[in-house]
Parts: sequence; structure tokens; C-alpha cells
Amino acid sequence: MTDLHLWLIPLVPVAGFLVNGLFGRKFPKALVTAVAIIAAALPMLQVAGIVYRFSSLTRPYIESHGTWIVTGAFHANFAFQLDQLSMVMLCVVTGVGFLIHVYSIGYMAEEERYWRFFAYMNLFLFFMLTLVLSANFLLMFVGWEGVGLASYLLIGFYYTRDSAANAGKKAFLYNRVGDVGFLLAMFLLIAHFGTLDFSNVFAVIGANPALHGGILTAIGLLLLLGACGKSAQIPLYVWLPDAMEGPTPVSALIHAATMVTAGVYMIARAHIIFDRSAIALLTVAAIGTATAFLAATIGMMQTDIKRVLAYSTVSQLGYMFLGCGVAAYSAGVFHLVTHAFFKALLFLAAGSVIHALGGEQDMRVMGGLRKKIPVTFWTMTAAVFAIAGFPPLCGFVSKDEILYQAFVHSEAGKIFWAIGLLTAGLTSFYMFRLWYMTFFGESRAVAHEEAAASVHARHDTKLTLEAEHAHPVHESPKSMLVPMIILAILCVIAGAMGWPEGLGGTNWFSHFLAPAVTTVHLPYEQARVALATGAVHTPGENQAPAPAKDLEILLAIASTLVALCGWYIAHLMYFKRRDLPARLAARFRAVYAFVFNKYWVDELYGVLVVAPVLFIARWVLAALLDRGVIDGGGLLAGYTAQGFGSLAARIQSGNIRSYAGWLAAFAALLLVAVYFGWTTHFGIR
Repeated sequence: MTDLHLWLIPLVPVAGFLVNGLFGRKFPKALVTAVAIIAAALPMLQVAGIVYRFSSLTRPYIESHGTWIVTGAFHANFAFQLDQLSMVMLCVVTGVGFLIHVYSIGYMAEEERYWRFFAYMNLFLFFMLTLVLSANFLLMFVGWEGVGLASYLLIGFYYTRDSAANAGKKAFLYNRVGDVGFLLAMFLLIAHFGTLDFSNVFAVIGANPALHGGILTAIGLLLLLGACGKSAQIPLYVWLPDAMEGPTPVSALIHAATMVTAGVYMIARAHIIFDRSAIALLTVAAIGTATAFLAATIGMMQTDIKRVLAYSTVSQLGYMFLGCGVAAYSAGVFHLVTHAFFKALLFLAAGSVIHALGGEQDMRVMGGLRKKIPVTFWTMTAAVFAIAGFPPLCGFVSKDEILYQAFVHSEAGKIFWAIGLLTAGLTSFYMFRLWYMTFFGESRAVAHEEAAASVHARHDTKLTLEAEHAHPVHESPKSMLVPMIILAILCVIAGAMGWPEGLGGTNWFSHFLAPAVTTVHLPYEQARVALATGAVHTPGENQAPAPAKDLEILLAIASTLVALCGWYIAHLMYFKRRDLPARLAARFRAVYAFVFNKYWVDELYGVLVVAPVLFIARWVLAALLDRGVIDGGGLLAGYTAQGFGSLAARIQSGNIRSYAGWLAAFAALLLVAVYFGWTTHFGIR
């Protein structure tokens, strides 16, 4: 394959960031928009051109732009890599990212810091593309940290509001905890392989069948810690729901196309390491399953429309981890792709609802919007049915494949399948709960004055009180609706890419991705040559067992029935008998409070982690060490010097009689010392 100029893909968004970031304050809004949209569109067009030529790619394509770091025997190149996995991620990031940029034109139209918002959005896109294209762990870490920085800036975009500023800091700090794991994993890779290049590390592992567990388990678990931070899994998931403080397009970008999927991508990229450690794989599956279930139960009780979707993201990421944890990497990545479509649509549709209601996000004061904003209703309906797992929509296909792969994986996998199936029912319930509360029944909208107060408190709005009176509930502009319509179409048709063979399909996606998620098979000495020369080798063929058709059909029927049960319960509670939720909450008050308050995990972290750290920082480090030892030592030295100086000043008074008196006093003191023998220590007798 001829030179693809991969470096241009991330270069264009960073150029858009620099132009709008440096000069956007003085640009007219139309020029800011043009710069931002072009910076998002050109990478998408280049990726489309690469897709057109991709059939000729028979092995990973590496594009090196010189040596970046050299120290001793270690060196790292500034290099990009293109294979089936990075190709999929490029399509998702540039395609969905571009649609969210277009949507933002209408949503952020009245924002005073319009130029800054789009500068940050382009910066986010640059770092995510760098992460996806990197050919080694070090460059991946640059993109990894970069999306963390960009998310901090976007989540805290309304930095004058304490809740937004705190949410940005929370996201930043929790991700730093995970990043410690990523850094330690890189140190171990350097110590044991002498390189961070994907191709070289994976070739040596693949060529040495005896290399299992041990150091690979340690590296895998540390990488998993990093993935848990970035992809919001237990125990580092609590930052993601608070990230809703950012503007709604930011939520769509973070949840759908970029940051939170980085952990899943990293595990799939490093799959050879995880394949050689049963402990690491089991831990990935267990954390994913537990997170999926926990987040789904919390999502059932939330009343803020964006927070319901936030916990839904945490739960769906758990499914992706489950897929990777049972070594079904293609299924996990396919759910990443379909999730990008329906979750981006859900957030954009939620933003359209919020826009129509002048900033209101509480579902308890919504209702009756089905006929007032019909395009938003129908597009969001497609996303709701997709995430709930109804065939033939894309969410059904990808989620069902993960559950099937978990079931056939092992005995432990059957436990994961049972929990995942229950979680699918909870997902269907809370998504149809959102659907009914938002669009059906009578309008429960608050009075204009109360809505205005809520708007002012959230600040994530574009309408003033006067504008609300002048413009009642209305459909969003075309710049917001067109991306939603495109995503809705993808929700309906994208499942065809991965339709399982057991259900009569070809599972094209799995076959396409197989070369990138299959272990490299090389003679050991040849792998050592690859380690020294940087040669790239083609992965072996996918050896996945043929699916059991009858079993897959049976499991698909079971998951569909569970989704129907979730819909029916939501239909009963939020459409036919709307008094039932309040009655159940009153009857099971303790359980309701426990789940509604998110199991008090934040409060528990506050007691077990935050309070001790603050105590050590404020009292041990600041009060005792800083003010007591460091400042106290400095003050003691100063007072000592001041005392001796004062004494010397009294001696050097210029008074002859004073000098004689001091001379006599010191002479008498010397005689006493000689008499008692005190001076023998100094050689004076």
C-alpha cells in the first residue's frame, strides 16, 4: 500500500484548535464554525478514502516519522499504525465526531464562548485520533492523557459554576489514578521486552508459547487499571455521571465516539497480553459484568435525563469489557461501534429535548412531547429500541453476540451470561421509563418562572425567560436534526454488519476484524529479529470455533423476551398505572433510598479516601511538616541569629567601661572553667 499520510488525520483537528483557540475570540461566529467543521470533516474524508483503498492491506501498515526518544538500548519512534482495529476506530471517531460537531452549531448557537467550545472539541478529536493511530504504547499514552485534558476542559466548560468545575476536577483526578497503572505497565514492558512497539512486543509473545501468566498477568492487570479509569469501570466509574455538567454535545462526544471507549480499544489492542493470562481475562470479565449490573440498577432510579444516559454508558461499557474478558474481542469492539451510534443519538436527542424545554433536564416535569417535537421523538425511539435489545436493531446484534460468547466460553462465563441477561432486562426497563416519562402522557412542565430559575442554576441553556415566553416548546433546528436522523438510520441498519452466523448471517464484522485480534504465530528467533529490526508480520488466521446454531437462536430468543419484559414493566408503571412507582418507593423506602443515592459510593469514597488524604495533607504535611518543621526550623534559625546578633550588639557598644566589664566577666568565667577542669576538653590546662 502506498503512503497514506496518516499524520494528516490528527494534524487537521489540531490546526483547527490552534486557529480558533488563538484567534477565534476576534472571528465572526460563521468563521469559527467553518474552521471547526472543516477541521472535523477533512479527517473523515481522508478516512473514507483510506477505507476505499483498504482492501489491499494484507498486514499492519506502519508509518514512521523518525525516532522520538532514545536512551540506552531503548528507543521509541513517532509512528502511526493502521490495521483492521484502528480502521474501525477511525471510522467511528471521525464519523460520529463530525456529526456531533454539526449538531453543536445549533445547540451552542447562543453561547458567548462559542469559539472556545469548538477549539476544545477539535483538540479532543486530535488527541483521540492520536491514541487510535499510535503504533506503540508511548504514543498511545500521549493521546490517552490528551483526551483526559480535553475532557477536563469540556466538562468544566461552564467553569464559573462550582458543580461544573468540580466535575472537571473529579474526572481529571480519577483518570490519573488509572493512568498510574498504565505507566507501571509500560515500565514493565520496557524492563522485560526492551520496547514499547506493538508489533515487536506482540511478536515476541506470540512466538514464545511458554510465556504465560507471571509478568504478563502483572502487565495485564495494570493495563486494566488504566482502562477502568478511562472507561469508567468499577472502582473508578464515579466520575462519568458527574461529567454531565458539560454541554450536551460534550456528553455525546465523550460517551459515544471518544474517551470512554479508549479503555476497551486498549484492551483489544493488547489482547495478546490478556490471552496469555487467565487471571487478567477473568478480572476483565468480572469487572465488566459487575459494572454493567451496578450501573443499570442506578440508572433505574435517576430522574435527570442525562444522568440516566450516563449510567447507561457505564453499563454498556461493562458489556464491552465482558466481551473482551471472554476473549470475544470482535464482539466487544462491535458493541463499541453500535454503542457509538445509539448512545450518540440518545444524547443528541436528549439535548434536543432540553433545548425544546429551555434547559430543563428533570424527567419528572416532562411528558407530552411526542407530538410537539416529532423528529426528536422518532429518532430517539430508534435509539431506545436499539439499546433495549430489540431485533433487528444494532444493539440487539452486538449485545446478543457478547452474551452468546460469554455463555459458550466457560462455566464462569455462564454466570456472566446470567447477570448480563438480567442487566439487559434492566436496560430495557430504564430506557423505556425514560421514553414514557419524556414523550407520553400529559405535560408536567413547570411554570415559566420555575423553569427560568432551573435554567439559571444549570447554565446549560440558550434561552432566556423572555425567549421562553416568545418561543414555546418547539423542534430543534435542522443542524441538530440532520445528525440525529443519520444516527437513527445507522441504529436500524448497522446490525447487518455483524449479524451472527447462527442466525443466518455472515458476521462480516468479526471476519473483518479477525486479523487484528488473533495471536501472531512466528518462530521465536524470527520474532527476536522482528524485535531488533522493527519488522511487521501478518497475524495468523482466526481459529474461532463454529457457532452452535440452535443454541444461539435459543439464547437470542431469551434475550429478546427479557427485553420485552423490561418494556412491559415500564409500560405498566409509567403509562398505564403511573401511581405505581410512588407506591413502590414508599413501600420499599430503604431500598429505594439506597439505590436512588447510588449506593452512597461517593460518600464512601469521601470517608475512606478523601477524608484521610485531606487529613494527611492539611495536618501532617501542611501543619506539622510544612509549618511545624520547615517553617519552624526557619524561624528558629532566624530567632537564634537574631539573639546572637543582639548579644553582639550589646558587647560592641563603644563604651570603654562596658568593654572592661565584659573583659572582667569573661576572664572570671575562664578562671572558673580552668579551676573545674572544663577546659581540658579543648586542650587548655
